[in-house]
Amino acid sequence: MYENILIPYDGSEGAAEVLHHASELAHWADATIHVLYVADTTRDSVTVIEDQTVDVLEQEGEDVVEEAAKTLETLGVSYDTDVIQGNPALTIVEYAERYGQDLVVMPTHGREGVSRYLIGSVSEEVVRLSSVPVLTVRMQPDESLRFPYENILIPTDGSATATHAAEHVVEFAASLDATVHVLSVVDDRVLGLDSRATATGNESEQAATDAVDTVVSEAEARGVTNTVRHVEYGTPVEKIRDCIEANDIHAVGMGTMGRSGTDRILLGSVAEKTVRSAPVPVMTIADSE
Repeated sequence: MYENILIPYDGSEGAAEVLHHASELAHWADATIHVLYVADTTRDSVTVIEDQTVDVLEQEGEDVVEEAAKTLETLGVSYDTDVIQGNPALTIVEYAERYGQDLVVMPTHGREGVSRYLIGSVSEEVVRLSSVPVLTVRMQPDESLRFPYENILIPTDGSATATHAAEHVVEFAASLDATVHVLSVVDDRVLGLDSRATATGNESEQAATDAVDTVVSEAEARGVTNTVRHVEYGTPVEKIRDCIEANDIHAVGMGTMGRSGTDRILLGSVAEKTVRSAPVPVMTIADSE
């Protein structure tokens, strides 16, 4: 599925582990890894007027991508490297689109405090803006990295965005011969504590069941032989985490609101909170529109 994999890279410990994980994916897909270092011109400590400061930033980037190149050579992965200046999140998104990348792989947090720009808000901004699928890895002590993924979780709310994302993730899962777990959460914060006994609660549960069935049907049509259905009441992010832990999930794939979407529940903040908190890699796919 993936011929070109973009890795925004800053050389932190977390980034190095993601590089190894992406290399496993690249080996499986026979893909080329493109290592990108963005010299952050938005930082207060950066002066773009004095040539010397710009040269220092670029040299730092060259050193970082050179180390990455040595690692990739050792791992036997096809690669190239690039160092450019700009606003990190926007530059990553524009670079991926301009150069036809199929997947962006990036860490969200380094294990040792702040790791320059590849943290929190930048990763989440890339997730929000990228038309290219983004695989984020939250580098924390509880993070579980395993490839090939044997169990993949697809949260869905039945929206067009979620369904579009599910199609991509299902194709990926079929290629891996993975078991697909499909989860839809009835958000009882919206319906109230007694939602299961109400007509509205029953309608919401039926809608959730229908959303799950739609994804399962798509998975079976694409050759996925093992599927598991999950319909839960609760808070979406919490139930996603519970499902990960209870079912030995190795990766999550879900939709975001994209650039102009208005769908609720599994969009925007929920996708970003999942990226921030899930102890496994999370692939986010924007709306195709």
